[in-house]
Amino acid sequence: MNTPADLKYTRSHEWARQERDGTVTVGITHHAQDLLGDLVFVENPVMGRMLAAGEACSVVESVKSAADVHAPLSGEVIAVNHALESTPEKINQDAYEAWMFKIKPSRPADFNTLLSADEYQKLAENGKT
Repeated sequence: MNTPADLKYTRSHEWARQERDGTVTVGITHHAQDLLGDLVFVENPVMGRMLAAGEACSVVESVKSAADVHAPLSGEVIAVNHALESTPEKINQDAYEAWMFKIKPSRPADFNTLLSADEYQKLAENGKT
């Protein structure tokens, strides 16, 4: 399973990357896109929206089903990847390159409470999702 060690993860299959400026880039994991199958629709959160950690804020739909995407941290949405709205399959091609949105966390230290790559990989392999 593809689980980059430089990212953090959630139990609901989101990845998070802390940027140099303190913002956090968010997407769904390779495991999640693999379970969903071919993605056909992405709905991103609205710019400026305030999110609570764990809040459903986005949707991805595939030929099989739809799934909510949850905020890994509390904070404000400062960017969205509009390209995914017309080309959702980019997530299937490279889930870690096809980010969905970026947030400015209200509590940056909470980033360290997210799962490590090893922790997430064990969770995904054990099917405890």
